[in-house]
Amino acid sequence: MKQVVAERKDIAFYIILYPLPNHKEAYKKSKSILCEQSLEMLEDAFAKKTIPDPSCETNEVDDNIKLAKKLGISGTPALIFPDGVVRSGFRKAEAIISFIDKK
Repeated sequence: MKQVVAERKDIAFYIILYPLPNHKEAYKKSKSILCEQSLEMLEDAFAKKTIPDPSCETNEVDDNIKLAKKLGISGTPALIFPDGVVRSGFRKAEAIISFIDKK
């Protein structure tokens, strides 16, 4: 994502936290990140750094999980494009840009 937005200012990503059950601490970390609205904490989580416990009550993570199930998304990463096309799995920046340009 960072490479895509560095190359293309007309492309934006909206990150929806969808913790998978096989990642033990992901649910709690997701809630913490959302409570703090912290991109830095998201980066820390990906770097496997310690994330503090959630500082608020939020249903947003649970709502994200319900939405993912409704849309048939079972893994991450998953990209949902403006036209509704869903692409699951890792994609290189060039592939994402190419897909968008073909639309």
